[in-house]
Amino acid sequence: MPKFLIDVNLPRYLAVWDTMDYIHQADINDEWKDSKIWEYAKANNLTIITKDSDFADLILFREPPPKVIHIRFGNMKMRDFFTAIQLHWEDVLLLNQNHKLITLFKDRIEAIN
Repeated sequence: MPKFLIDVNLPRYLAVWDTMDYIHQADINDEWKDSKIWEYAKANNLTIITKDSDFADLILFREPPPKVIHIRFGNMKMRDFFTAIQLHWEDVLLLNQNHKLITLFKDRIEAIN
């Protein structure tokens, strides 16, 4: 059963996401608006992984579920994106256990309870 919902604005295939714990929005409905994604993640107790700041803003004023992992790398080559994700992903997963919002930058991770 999936634990994470990858937003449509992120790559569908990534080595660290290649397990049954992850589902990509394109596998459900890639035309859903943010509110529908939020409700689906909430109903299924999923953490949303996204580059969309709207989800990070929503979770600041609500209690999980869902939780949010907000990736804020800016523009970069796909190869550099993959490298950055792989470098920090284990730490992100650990923080996700006890925090409602994880923000991942190229050089640091921030977490909010």
